[in-house]
Amino acid sequence: MASRTRSTSAAPSSAPVLLMRSWLLRSGSPAARQVSPPMTAVNHIGPGCPNPARRDAARRIMMRRREALTLFSLAMLPGAGSALAQAPWRPTKPVTLLVPFPPGGATDLCARALQPGLQAALGQTVIVENRPGATGVVGTRAVAAMPGDGHVLLVNASGTMTIQPIVMQQPGFDPERDFKPVVLAMSAPNVIVVNPQVPARGVAELKAWMATQGDKLSFSSSGIGSSEQLGMELFLLRTGLKALHVPFAGGAAAITAVIQNTVPFSMVNSGTAAPQITSGQIRMVAVAGPRRLTWAPEVATMAEQGLPDLHSLSWTGLFVPAATPEPVADALHAAIAATLRQPEVVERLERIRFVVEGGSRAELGALVSGDLARWRGVVKDAGIAVN
Repeated sequence: MASRTRSTSAAPSSAPVLLMRSWLLRSGSPAARQVSPPMTAVNHIGPGCPNPARRDAARRIMMRRREALTLFSLAMLPGAGSALAQAPWRPTKPVTLLVPFPPGGATDLCARALQPGLQAALGQTVIVENRPGATGVVGTRAVAAMPGDGHVLLVNASGTMTIQPIVMQQPGFDPERDFKPVVLAMSAPNVIVVNPQVPARGVAELKAWMATQGDKLSFSSSGIGSSEQLGMELFLLRTGLKALHVPFAGGAAAITAVIQNTVPFSMVNSGTAAPQITSGQIRMVAVAGPRRLTWAPEVATMAEQGLPDLHSLSWTGLFVPAATPEPVADALHAAIAATLRQPEVVERLERIRFVVEGGSRAELGALVSGDLARWRGVVKDAGIAVN
């Protein structure tokens, strides 16, 4: 009678289990104690088995069962999941940096400075997409509604994230509920500037001069609900002085109003006003940030001039939708933080008079929460209308 033969695949290598055991040992997981190399012999099927082919097939089956049981037990052990999830997340398709403003502004320039280095760090194409509208609200709403898979990041300005949700009745997003912070990219403090005809070179002289002007004073800003407006409103609240707010369409127009003495003073972004300050067209009297400016070290901060809690900072940060898994947000933070340290990125951002930041995800989250609390108080105390 013709004999029948059954084809069998080669015995699986023990390498996967050995590799996993080594990996777990390095991670310090207790699961490592439960993992051992697969059997090299099956004791109850000895050399005396009358059919060598059957004996070898049985040995292979036993080895497969042993490996399967080991891997199943490994997955069920406490701590096994965390030990097996050590590989960092990597994007599987192009990554988009969505900027909710038109091209050419500071936020857009920040995204474009990050693009080449981030592309190299992630190993994927990185695209900068501008989606402007409603002072950044349109693009911010769009990202809040996107899936949190790590392939779209919001590159946003402080005013949109921490002021628009306060001064708009229905902004369509909540910065703390709808987003996870990734990293603070850059910042530039707002500064108080005056027309050269104003006899003030510091806060004390400005307060003294304003006190002699009665109720006829006014100040400019880049727009209603801007950090510059709220920063100046905070200054007025802390000093007990009064001035009428005159909003303009952007920081450049607000600075021009001071140069032309249409208004005698303003709070403006230091980066935007740097050319006019250095040329002497306007005079800076105080920095509303934690430190003096490297390019104008002679001008003291608000804190140094007696107003320690008066901070008004323009910053740019990167965020992902709230549904984004923590390992994905952490991987993006690591890649962007490393990119921010590259000399060419630092040089590009310092060229527009911003300070490169970095820091942890938690620090950006705390900055957002602190700004929201500060500006809510200013809007309420100053009686600023919510639209």
